Order: sequence, then structure tokens, then C-alpha cells
Amino acid sequence: MQPINTIAILGAGTMGAGIAGLAARAGLRVLLLDLERDTCEKARTALCGGRNPVLTEDQAAQIECDSFADGLPRLGEYDWICEAIYEDLAAKQKLFQQVAEVRAAHSLVSTNTSGIPLRDICADLPQALREHMAVTHFFNPAHLMRLVELVPGPDTKPEVIRGLADCLGNQLGKGVVYAKDTVNFIGNRIGCFWILCGLHQAEQALMAGDLTLEQVDALMSAPLGFPPTGLYGLVDLIGLDVMHHVGENLEQNLPADDPGRPYITLPPATRALYDRGQIGRKSGGGFYKLLRHEDGSKTRQVFDLRADEWRDEAPATPEDRDFATLIADNDPAANLVATVMLRTLAYAADLVPDIADDIVNIDRAMRWGFNWQQGPFEMLDKLGLATVEQAMSAQGLAMPRML
Repeated sequence: MQPINTIAILGAGTMGAGIAGLAARAGLRVLLLDLERDTCEKARTALCGGRNPVLTEDQAAQIECDSFADGLPRLGEYDWICEAIYEDLAAKQKLFQQVAEVRAAHSLVSTNTSGIPLRDICADLPQALREHMAVTHFFNPAHLMRLVELVPGPDTKPEVIRGLADCLGNQLGKGVVYAKDTVNFIGNRIGCFWILCGLHQAEQALMAGDLTLEQVDALMSAPLGFPPTGLYGLVDLIGLDVMHHVGENLEQNLPADDPGRPYITLPPATRALYDRGQIGRKSGGGFYKLLRHEDGSKTRQVFDLRADEWRDEAPATPEDRDFATLIADNDPAANLVATVMLRTLAYAADLVPDIADDIVNIDRAMRWGFNWQQGPFEMLDKLGLATVEQAMSAQGLAMPRML
């Protein structure tokens, strides 16, 4: 397998531009393509701007911009062709048919899809392309997030996976996780279960008046070794529009008996926010809203789902109980943690070996992709089998097969 020195990236949106910046920073020669050359040039300029630029001007010079019409015929010059257009199966299939006609025989080809099965994308492509094709699922922002999920198709040659893994890990400095061609792969399969299950269970507690939104986020962060955004803060960052799209994808692709099916639609009060366009930071506010005052100060408001109105944020008292203590206690806060987390850990355990061949790849995906301090199996180890069995029994959950 030849070393990868050049990469052509198809699509100059958020992910395509991010991958281009990552590759240019690593010294690869980059061709960035989109419908219009101007789109690529704006993306390249943005990589050098802002408070924390991704690239220097010299590094950005490694990126050549062009349109699909003029640039696709040149793909034969590139070692790696990485598609990063929008998530639409038909559009990806059409683009790869064009790629098949011009790529070099040695080139590696990947799609940056986050949820479309590779087998569907490859269904009608030539055998020579299918053998050299894989998923390289970068997490956003590509220059900051360590995780890349590497997924072979049914016809992918082993040396293609080795070549991509070597470039991703040794040249681009990413953490490579080996996943299987299943819905949402590893990180988003487990992470989105946690988010959607959390939204359902937390909304019940909020509507009953048992907890506040601030208390939910205080629970779903430091006590579990999760980032300070918690649950609702993370959804604000991702966007309810994205979570709604994730749910639609899960509805189409999850197995009929999958434990995630009860959670694939947004719970009622949260769905009402989505319906009126109150989807998160990108809309100016979702569950949280930042207010800038004339004196230069800033305050936050919280949307009270029960009252259906904005109110001033009331920071919760930090939770001093750890995970093991919370799942053993019996109060609204402890019950929420136990309900959401035990279901998430059981879900992760029952997905082996369907989504990955070993637990190491699953733990790495959650640490590198969602910034959990420990992966699901590390959390289970820390709790201990006896504690897990007792807690799951109290929740009415069956012990995962592998445990």
C-alpha cells in the first residue's frame, strides 16, 4: 500500500472544510471541491480566521480549491478521496459513480457519513471501487475531536483499512476506532441512546416538578465523569434539528426489537421546542439562552419546560455523590441517574459483538467522541458485577448477555 501524500475532499461544508484543515496541517497536499469554487475558497479563508485559527496562511496554501465540474476529472492524481457532502444516499451514490470513472486504481476512497450504511452507498458501485472503499467518520470539529470511526464494507480489502488507519493515526494524529457497518456505528449508537433516553426520563422528572433543568445537567456531568454541558447543554450544542434527524434515521434502521426504539422520537415538551424552531445555540436559544446587557455583562436564562417560559438560570448545588452512590440511593436525582445510566450501560454491553468485535473500541469511541472520562465497560468494572446486578434488578432490567 502506497503512503498517502495527497487527499481530495469532496464537499466544503463544516466537515469537509474541517478535514481539509486537518490534512493541510499534517502536510498533505489537499484538493477541496464543492459545487462552486467560491464555496471552497470561503471555507479555506475561514480556516485561517477567528480567535483560534485552524491553519496558518502557509498551511492554507496546501489547499487547492475547485468546483466539482472542473476538479473531479483530476481525482486520478490523489491517493485518498474523502467524500463529505450532506447526508443523502442518492446524492452520495451519484457522486461515487463519478468518482469510479476517474480515480486511480491505487487510491483509497472513503465516505464521512455518520449514519448511512456503507453497504447501501456501495450497492451499485463497481467492484474495484467497493474493494477500496470504507467509512471514515470524523467527529466535529475535526481538528479538535480525537475520534475517527473506521468502518469496512463487505468487499473492502484489509490493506485499505490498514492504509487509512496508518494515515489517520500516524499522519493526522487521530484516535482510530474499528467499527462495523451498523446503524450510527459505535459512538453515535450509544451516545444518541444516552441522549434520547435521557431526554425522555428527564422530561418526566421536570414535568412532575421533581428536578429542575439545571439539576439534571448537574447530575449528567461531573458525577458521571461527563463534560460540564450535561444533557440539555449538549443537546443545545448539537441542535434539536440534528437530534430529530437522528431519530428519523434510527426509526428506519434500528432492528425491530432494539431497546432504543421507545426513545427515537423527542418527548412532547421537547418536541414542542423543535416544532417552533427553538432548536439550540444555532437558533439563539434552546434550553438555554445567553443574554448580553448594555453594560457588557452576560447572564443566562433557562427554558422551563413545565411552565413553558423562560426564567433566569438558578445554578444547581453541585452533586457530591458519585455514580455508585447515586444508583444505590432512592430519590428523584438518584432515580434519574440510575434509570438512564443503567439502561445505557446495558445497551452498550448487549451491542457486543454487533457493532464492534471488542469492548476496547467501544470504550475508546465514547471517551474520544463524547469526552466521557470512562467508557461504558470501564464504568461497569468500577461499579463491580455485584453492584451492577443488584442495581439492574431494582430497575427491572435483564443482565446483559456478556455479563
